[in-house]
Amino acid sequence: MAQTDARMDEYMLYASTAETVGIPFEWMTPDQIRERWPLVRTEDLKGAIYHPTDGYINPADVTMAMAKGARQRGVAIERKWQVDGYEWTGSEWRVTCTKMVEKGGNLVASEEQVVVTAEHVVTATGNHAQRTARLLGIKSPAIPVEHQFIVTEPDPALVEWRKSNPEHPVLRDADAKWYVREERGGWILGPYEHGAPARFLYEVPETFRADLFPLDLERIEEEYMSMIHRIPSSETVGLKDDYNGPICYTPDGNPLVGPAPGLRNMWLAEGFSFGITAAGGTGYYLAQLMVEGEAEIDMGSLDPRRYGNWMTTEYGARKNEEAYAHVYILHHPDEEREACRPLRTAPAYDRQKAAGAQFGQVNGWERPNYYGPEDAPESFDHDARSFRRGGWWEYAKAEAEAIRTGVGLIDATAFTKHLLRGPGATAFLDHFTCNKLPKVGRINLTYALTSHGTTRTEYTIVRLKENEYYLVSAGAWTAYDADFLMKSAEDFMAAGGGHVDIHDVTTQWGVFAIAGPKSRDVLREIVKDADPDTALGNKRFPWLSMREIELGMCPVRAIRVAYTGELGWELHHPIEMQNYLWDQLMAAGAPHGLKLVGARAQNWLRQEKSYRAFGTELGRDATPLEAGLDRFVDLSKEFHGKERMVATGVRFKCVTVLIDGPNDADPWGREALYAGDTKVGRLTSGGYSVHFGKQIGMGYVAPEHAGVGTKLKLRMFRGLHDAEVVEDSPYDPQNAAIRVDG
Repeated sequence: MAQTDARMDEYMLYASTAETVGIPFEWMTPDQIRERWPLVRTEDLKGAIYHPTDGYINPADVTMAMAKGARQRGVAIERKWQVDGYEWTGSEWRVTCTKMVEKGGNLVASEEQVVVTAEHVVTATGNHAQRTARLLGIKSPAIPVEHQFIVTEPDPALVEWRKSNPEHPVLRDADAKWYVREERGGWILGPYEHGAPARFLYEVPETFRADLFPLDLERIEEEYMSMIHRIPSSETVGLKDDYNGPICYTPDGNPLVGPAPGLRNMWLAEGFSFGITAAGGTGYYLAQLMVEGEAEIDMGSLDPRRYGNWMTTEYGARKNEEAYAHVYILHHPDEEREACRPLRTAPAYDRQKAAGAQFGQVNGWERPNYYGPEDAPESFDHDARSFRRGGWWEYAKAEAEAIRTGVGLIDATAFTKHLLRGPGATAFLDHFTCNKLPKVGRINLTYALTSHGTTRTEYTIVRLKENEYYLVSAGAWTAYDADFLMKSAEDFMAAGGGHVDIHDVTTQWGVFAIAGPKSRDVLREIVKDADPDTALGNKRFPWLSMREIELGMCPVRAIRVAYTGELGWELHHPIEMQNYLWDQLMAAGAPHGLKLVGARAQNWLRQEKSYRAFGTELGRDATPLEAGLDRFVDLSKEFHGKERMVATGVRFKCVTVLIDGPNDADPWGREALYAGDTKVGRLTSGGYSVHFGKQIGMGYVAPEHAGVGTKLKLRMFRGLHDAEVVEDSPYDPQNAAIRVDG
């Protein structure tokens, strides 16, 4: 149910997503809600979205049914054993377990121990996830948070209603932060209130079994009173039971499902705030990961390696409290959560903040999303959020226009950076990635594939020396990329390949990206060279090359590439010199109108060039060929995932579309695409094109609808809007701007 227009906007976005995955739903007006469920007060509602196939089930019944099915298939289930240690022998795990026995109402360790050997181990330890992580020597953000719910006595109005009517659906009043469902003639209220504390930060006390915490009903008083408002008949009904127990959370609310970082054949299934509900799917996809090396869907949003070693227990606890309290807030697509920030900051953070930067967070790093007023209040970004064009939109538009017509400076320090070197480095990377390797001093865009032939990681590879490479990849996936690189190199060396050294140098290098027609003019002001007039021209510094240059007193690894489609350079520099370089660039750029630019404008600009982004167009559910990246795949060589990629063929194609959408909103990248009445695809990215003056998006459609000029419809806010497939790189398809000499 929605109490506000903004909440209805949120549900419209959810509905578009539901369309893309085949989840049925119905829109309901307040009158329709009241007509179907007359016990619900509706005069202050805007409407609702109803999922007729949704529901609930007794978790104990699900558990016992799954256990029965497992036993029927040969599984042995042993209860009351505690794991005390894990040891990897190189080929199998040895798991030391102690038998637990009842004593004085508690489970205590006995003298009986066994060692279980297994090729693969899955940990699904719920509220004990912190103890499990410490036994494994890894970090985990899975920490429980208190969750209260109450059960009422039977409601006479409900009992009478049920004599001739079906059960109410689960009712969710997100603006009031609760759900309600029927329970034996009464109601269960499940609130997600502010102030619920994290518990068991290090381990669960031995004396805590299926126990409960002391109640704090004052904490949920507001939610309880709003339930009475919504269901007036509940006002005179007494409370039958109330509970306050642990519910495991993670900072983003998603569980941890997949490989344990740094370990072989160890799989995590932790942090499930929704409990046994996801058990079947979790087991199904973990089995695929074990047997085939990859799941049939992209599991990236659940991968345990989305959190890095910088994370601490305190961070996990505070972020989990926030995640719990945010279950029912408005989840704007431009939402940025505030807890535990700022935490990871590059040196230029204070300078950027003083210039009006409004930050987002990427893997803990503070990164400017856009630059607002220099004197903006702390609440500016929060107040600017919207499902339509928010208060930040005009700022991002001006930034995008500055790069297209002048020059802009972007902070890309959050990029993941690895240094690979050694006698085996070239052979390893040649098989590890699908494109040919660059020559010394040159760069290439390439991809590491999964065993299914889908995209695991996008890399910009800079060849520093014959057997030394600098790899740059997405900032959100540092731990993920490091784990995959390390394990793949270990396998390569174990199979007889030459030695490869791999170093994560992410925090050693800052990155500024300068782009726009005037970017060369700005750099020429401060480059130190025997012939500064030619130092940055095409002859000495061609497109897709790298040179070690000096900007003032700062040594810079300059890479001539730009994610915006304009003339530009990435300026990789020693992190300790970042503020010096920032000041140099700002001073040199002032006469040329240099504008500070954030990630949102950059996201719009890269769509005008059809540049795919990892996590949207690129992921573990599409191959590079399906993503339209054939030019970055060298089929003349062998590489990991090649055979499966070729065998998969092209199931769908990545396209760019220009959209005649509403005049107050842009797509976000999860909307359904239609040909007539038939759903043929979905957007993966969306935004506004300053060049074309209309909405733009990228996504996947069935191959027969991918031709340039194909007319489609895009679902936005319950309406269908005209969309047309355009050629890749609709802005400057010949790359003249990028290659321009000077």
